[in-house]
Amino acid sequence: MTPEPIALLFPGQGTQKQGMGEPWRETGAWALVETVSEQSGQDVAELLLHTDAVRLRRTDLAQLAVFTVAVMAFEEADRAGLTAGAPVAACAGHSLGEYAALVAAGALGLADAAGLVAVRGRAMREAAELSDGTMGVLVGAPLPAVEALVEDARQAGHRVWVANVNAPGQVVLSGSADGVAAAAVEAPGIGAKLISVPVGGAFHSPYMAPAAGRLRAALTGVGFAPLHTPVVANVDARPHTSGADWPELMGRQLVSPVLWEAGVRTLVGPLGCRRLIELGPGRTLAGMVRRITPETEVLSVDSPEALAAAAPALQHARG
Repeated sequence: MTPEPIALLFPGQGTQKQGMGEPWRETGAWALVETVSEQSGQDVAELLLHTDAVRLRRTDLAQLAVFTVAVMAFEEADRAGLTAGAPVAACAGHSLGEYAALVAAGALGLADAAGLVAVRGRAMREAAELSDGTMGVLVGAPLPAVEALVEDARQAGHRVWVANVNAPGQVVLSGSADGVAAAAVEAPGIGAKLISVPVGGAFHSPYMAPAAGRLRAALTGVGFAPLHTPVVANVDARPHTSGADWPELMGRQLVSPVLWEAGVRTLVGPLGCRRLIELGPGRTLAGMVRRITPETEVLSVDSPEALAAAAPALQHARG
C-alpha cells in the first residue's frame, strides 16, 4: 500500500499555558531551549516551566514559549520516526506557527527562526502599546456576511478588519476597541455573536504596520533555503517552496488576514494530504480542521505521551 501524504501543522499565540514545557523536559528535544534562549535573550526554560499564566499573556513571551514547544514537538516526532515512510507533502502554521512550519520544512534554521520570533514578538507588543487595539471572534456567521458587516462598520468610521478566517462560522476581527465593540452590536443581525479575545493588540491589521517594518528590517540577510518542503502561507493560502518568497510574505502577514480555512483546503485539496498532524501546545488547530474538513484525519501531538499514541495510528495507515 502506498502511504498517503501528510501535512504538519503548528499552532500560534493563544495556546500558551503555565508549565507548558514540563512534558518535554526529559526529552532530547529539550536541548533546543538553549538555542532559543541564546537567540532571543530570554530565559526560555523559565518561561516554559515556571512563568505564570498572566505573565505568559505578554505577546513577546507567549510567542517564544509557543514557538519553542512547537519545534520541540517536531524534533521529537522526527526523532521517533513519526513521519518515516509517510511523505510530508507540506507544512503550515497559524500566524506565529508559520515560523515553526518554516523550520520543519527546512526553509529556515532554528537559530534564525528564534531570532526572528523574538524580534516579531517585541515589535508586535510595542506596536500594540501605541493604540487601543483589540480582537474578537465572530461565531456563527458565514464569511461574506462578516465581510459585509465589517465594511459597513468601516463606512461608519470605525477601524475594524477581518484578521483570521479560521473555520466555517469562526472569523476573528481586529481593530480599535470601539470598532470591535461596534461590530459586536451588529453581530446578532447576521446571526452571530462576538466573543472577546484576550490578546495584547489588534494583530493582523494595519495597526501592526510599525511591527511589520521592524520585522522586514530583521529579515534582511537572513538565510532561507533556496528550495524546501512546501509551506502554505497564511497571507495567500498557497504553497511556497522557495526561500526567496518568505521575507515579503512574513512582513505582509502581520498586517493581513490569516487565511487558515483556505490554507487547510489547499493542504487536503491540491496537495493531496489525507492526514494532518498538529505539533505543539494544545489541540486548537485539530478542532478547526474538523470543522473545515470533517473527513480528514487529524492527530495532535502536544506531549511525548500523545506522540507515542499517534505512532501506531500512522504505522497502521502505512499498511
